[in-house]
Amino acid sequence: MEPAIDRYIREHSTPAPEALEWLEKQTHIRTNYPRMLSGAVQGRLLKILVELSSARRVLEIGAFTGYSSAFMALGLPEGGVVETLEINDELEPLMRQAWEKAGVQDRIRLRLGPALDTLDVLAAEGAVFDMAFIDANKREYPQYFEKVLPLLRPGGLVVADDTLWDGKVYAPESGNDSQTAALLRFNDAVASDSRVETVVLPLRDGLTLIRKK
Repeated sequence: MEPAIDRYIREHSTPAPEALEWLEKQTHIRTNYPRMLSGAVQGRLLKILVELSSARRVLEIGAFTGYSSAFMALGLPEGGVVETLEINDELEPLMRQAWEKAGVQDRIRLRLGPALDTLDVLAAEGAVFDMAFIDANKREYPQYFEKVLPLLRPGGLVVADDTLWDGKVYAPESGNDSQTAALLRFNDAVASDSRVETVVLPLRDGLTLIRKK
């Protein structure tokens, strides 16, 4: 059941476009883990962050069904692009169908394969991004951060999802599973990194905003 505070926030935020409402329904029907979808409130925030930062090139690590990449693409200016990385090629048809419905298919480039390998390819290509959104394998968050930061322009923004991880990162009884352990390392490393300034927002399962100095 949706908590009252989440319902209130959702009802007082601009709703998702019709194409992304369709994609949310399809994600629940066609995938085993629909909770991985960002949702309308977070999607709207990502779009606004793209617009506020005047981003033209956005990197996304973890496309899932293409919901967050579509929202970010909607915030891009003419000629802007989202480079999105995804390991599950079975989701590609749904992603492309949704992007076409949303009218952003020309603003998104999908790169399939392990994200860490693709980040190395982007570095070799000399890619530079204005903003990055990290929402993939939690065990690899520390490595993502170290590979993404050099690809980001000074003043660029990294947004990392799920950084509160159902409270496991601050609950002493959380256990020692590999995902929680990696997120703990990521959170601690980012908080103490002199190259960036950081704020953690208690939105959904935690959203960390990281600005490269």
